[in-house]
Amino acid sequence: MGQGYLLDSNVIIDLIGKKLPIQTINVIGENFMLSSDVSRIEVLGFSNSIEEEESFISFFSDLKILSLDEAVIQKSIQIRKQKRIKLGDAIIAATALVHNLKLITRNVVDFNGIDDLELINSFPQ
Repeated sequence: MGQGYLLDSNVIIDLIGKKLPIQTINVIGENFMLSSDVSRIEVLGFSNSIEEEESFISFFSDLKILSLDEAVIQKSIQIRKQKRIKLGDAIIAATALVHNLKLITRNVVDFNGIDDLELINSFPQ
């Protein structure tokens, strides 16, 4: 098994929607993937149809979900003091940092400037 990665909400949506490039699919297939409670909330809130929601629920049932705990809360506060960032993004970044994971995201710019956060662009150039 490879390194651990945290999947951002947009990556999960793109994966289920079959929109990710093959390079990213290969990284996901070869490594240990996790998600956060925030991504589960965001993704399930995004689903527009019963079929889509069932696909997301099935995906999350096979994935380890990292819950919001005190360490993640404190790190989220620290991040929001450091950078103007949406609450959900701060929690996702904090989850990656607290659990020593690389974050795979389509929205790299949203997370730029967060100290020690390792980012993987899901749509590499």
